[in-house]
Amino acid sequence: MSSGWNWVINALYIPLGICSLGVSGGLVQSCGYIIPESPVLTLGSSFTALCILNESCLDFGNIHANQIIWKIKNSVVPKEQYHVINRTVSRVTFSDTSTLATPLTCNILADGQIEQNIYGIAVTLGLPPEKPENLTCIVHQKSKREYIMTCTWNPGRHTFLPIDFHLKSEWALGALPDCKPQGVNNSCSTDDVQFFVNLEVWVEAKNALGMAESEHIDFDPVDIVKPLPPHKLLVSSAEQPAFLKLSWENQIREVEMELKFNIRYRISDSSDWMEIPPEDTASPRTSFTVQSLKPYTEYVFSLRCMKKDGKGYWSDWSEEKSGVTSEAKPSKGPPLWRKITSHSPNSWTVHLMWQELNRSEANGKILRYDVTVKAKPPLSRRLDKYSVNSTNLTLNLTNGTYEVAVTAHNRIGGSPRSVLLIPASNSKASVKDLKAFPKDGMLWVEWTPPNSNITKYVIEWCLVSDSSDCITEWQQELGTSQGAFLKGDIKPFKCYLITVHPLYNNSQGNGQSTKAYLQQKPPAKGPTVQTKKVGKAEAVLIWKPLTVDEQNGFIRYYTILYKTISGNETAVNVDPSKTEYTLSSLSSDTLYMVQMKAYNDNGSTSGPVFTFTTQKFGKGEIEAIVVPVCLAFLLTILLAVLFCFNKRDLIKKHIWPNVPDPSKSNIAQWSPQTPTKHNFSSKDQMYPERSFTDVSVVEIEVDDKKSFSEQDLKAFSVPKKEKNTSEGHSSGIGGSSCMSSPRQSVSDSDESESTQNTSSTVQYSTVVLNGYRDQIPSAQVFSRSESTQPLLDAEEKPEDNPGGGDSATPQQQYFKQNCSQAESNIDVSHFERAKQVTSPVNEEDLVGLAQLQISGHSSQLCASGPEKNKCEPTLAGALPPSSEGHIPRLETMGLHTATVDEIPQSYMPQTVRQGGYMPQ
Repeated sequence: MSSGWNWVINALYIPLGICSLGVSGGLVQSCGYIIPESPVLTLGSSFTALCILNESCLDFGNIHANQIIWKIKNSVVPKEQYHVINRTVSRVTFSDTSTLATPLTCNILADGQIEQNIYGIAVTLGLPPEKPENLTCIVHQKSKREYIMTCTWNPGRHTFLPIDFHLKSEWALGALPDCKPQGVNNSCSTDDVQFFVNLEVWVEAKNALGMAESEHIDFDPVDIVKPLPPHKLLVSSAEQPAFLKLSWENQIREVEMELKFNIRYRISDSSDWMEIPPEDTASPRTSFTVQSLKPYTEYVFSLRCMKKDGKGYWSDWSEEKSGVTSEAKPSKGPPLWRKITSHSPNSWTVHLMWQELNRSEANGKILRYDVTVKAKPPLSRRLDKYSVNSTNLTLNLTNGTYEVAVTAHNRIGGSPRSVLLIPASNSKASVKDLKAFPKDGMLWVEWTPPNSNITKYVIEWCLVSDSSDCITEWQQELGTSQGAFLKGDIKPFKCYLITVHPLYNNSQGNGQSTKAYLQQKPPAKGPTVQTKKVGKAEAVLIWKPLTVDEQNGFIRYYTILYKTISGNETAVNVDPSKTEYTLSSLSSDTLYMVQMKAYNDNGSTSGPVFTFTTQKFGKGEIEAIVVPVCLAFLLTILLAVLFCFNKRDLIKKHIWPNVPDPSKSNIAQWSPQTPTKHNFSSKDQMYPERSFTDVSVVEIEVDDKKSFSEQDLKAFSVPKKEKNTSEGHSSGIGGSSCMSSPRQSVSDSDESESTQNTSSTVQYSTVVLNGYRDQIPSAQVFSRSESTQPLLDAEEKPEDNPGGGDSATPQQQYFKQNCSQAESNIDVSHFERAKQVTSPVNEEDLVGLAQLQISGHSSQLCASGPEKNKCEPTLAGALPPSSEGHIPRLETMGLHTATVDEIPQSYMPQTVRQGGYMPQ
């Protein structure tokens, strides 16, 4: 069953498809059609279409009109607009064709929901033509016998449809052929023109939706003619200087129409035309004389024509022709001005300047200028005359008031005089509120006049430039003026200095000046900034101002832009008159980038970038640090020097102790083979008789160290370091003796002994030479051994005597009195030694040592005392006689006992010889 229905549907689809192809393929037989066929519709109107199915197609299947679907292009028309009339007819209605588009198709939905196109039509929408308006016609003259009439009209609205226009005309004898526009729809031209007949003309418009025609107009073609302009125009000068004669030819015949003319003229260098009054040229003519012209002036002429009664149209203007009037005397004197240079209070250099007259003012070619200079009282009344061909004259005049007059002469005669008063001073008021600014593409200067009556104004101006001098130009204006345009060649982007001088009848006022630009643009460059001084938190910037040629306008202000590499930019505006600025509140030891911009009224330009680095320390900070440090260092050095000077002995003891130098010891000089080197003339009276040798050696042996009392031990103790005491009482080799040399010497101790052993050994001796080999020296000489051993307390410090008095013998007192002064200046620091006992000694040694020292000391006293003979028997047997026969005298002195620990160890007993002793 289903297969059977499919066969039916397929069988139906084939003819329906064929029928649908019939719409476009033009098949003879179709399944339906639409009426009306391809309609032209008025836009916005209503429209109804019918789709009618053919009876022959109904046999292919169960097809009904209710299966019809209407479409506009690919859009389905709403079913509310459908209406099924019967089985074969379906109607669709559109109330507004503005929504209708082409094509409009009729489609059917067959079994199986297959849509098939039945038929389609093209719908055209448009508007009917409107009535043409403003129909006008004109007859153009092409030549003397050829004319063309052209009519134009307003076609009206656009109809969206093709439209045809026809120009129709009729005259008394019948209709004339229609004129159809060519290429345009609002104009039509015809060469079939007849004068002196009336024509009726109108325009007819027609399209698919209707027809319309314009109003009918009636005219005689001769009344609408636009004739050709006159030609072969000639201009010639007349006998009078203010006259020019014109002649020409007309291109239309007088039998056809009479003409009237319109003549215009202008000065050759002007664009303003002047016209001859129409009533003077209303009659037909071929020539005309123009009057009231300026002498020696070139004029340009042109004319046109039209029908005399004023009907029709003016012709075009003829070609231009020029002519020059005859010469006459100059109508005015040349504009006169001056510049005064004062070399001294009584001498002037006056530069007279005047301008050439305009062609219309000169009335001919100027041949020369006559100049007269007349001095005013109280100067002499002399009148000087000059004749020059140029427009300037330089005069040397004395200070005063002069009247200068200039007259221009041409071939006909001279001009009126131009008079200028040169006063001794500018005593009158000057103009006020002088301004200059661009206006209408020119530079306008305006001012407020003073209250007095002004005869004229002189405006001076010059171009201000760094590359050229300011060349003055000037112009004169009437005394009633309050402003004027500069008449020279004013250039844009250039600065002009403008000065206005008011002139009075017998004096003049001071000039007022201002600067102006015709046009400005941004500066040519920006300022180049540099640093004058850089501190820790500030920097002084300097720059050179822009030159006048670089400014290109008025510099209103500068902007300084500065920033660190990573910081924000800071802007500072600076007055343009300044060339220096100080940046403050900067960071120390920081790199800054600086750039300047110059601003005028039309923009800005930046200069190059400059970098600088602020200092790490401010002004005075380094001095504030260095000076205290240096002062502290110097104070420390000074305190150290004072401390070292105060502790010099302690420092010397620990750092560089005295080490005896054996090579400098005086002991080596005591040998008989060594001549004496000392001569103390101040001591000649001590021993006037002869020299002597006094050797004291004390050796003490103690049997029982406990048997010494404390006072006895003090007698053997090492003396303290007291300069005056040690010098006054030392009489041994280790001490200081009277008139002995202050030179240091080294003791003859064995080199293998330590410093400790040396300091514990004492040697006492006083050696006075008794002459060498029976020779008596001329002076008493004392030599001493500079031993480093300490002296006995009993000998060095008499104040430590237990008895409380002076225990010294009279000889010792004598030595003290005579030697204290001489030895007071001796440095005894090297006599200090520590008290030490190197090793225990037996009692026999101590007793022997004590006896020997007592004997030695007694010998010294005996030899020195006044009663020396009493001591000789005592030691006669103890010491052998010398080779000279002299026996040393010894005197025993008291000895206190001391303990073994307190007694210093001494050298071995010395062998005394005549005249001295051998070194140990």
